[in-house]
Amino acid sequence: MRANREVCIGSGLCVLRLPELFDQSDDDGTVVLRRADPDPGEATAVIEVVGNCPSGALRFDS
Repeated sequence: MRANREVCIGSGLCVLRLPELFDQSDDDGTVVLRRADPDPGEATAVIEVVGNCPSGALRFDS
């Protein structure tokens, strides 16, 4: 999983849905990955979060 912080608009939807995988920078509110490799059981939720990211900053290669 990858996150492009230069594209991120800091909406926080990823953090709300999967706080165990995503966080937001205290400096500018952009996405911070807690873990780049989600567990297999998290794949469906990650795909949903990536698809709903309003800026397209997230990428997941399953």
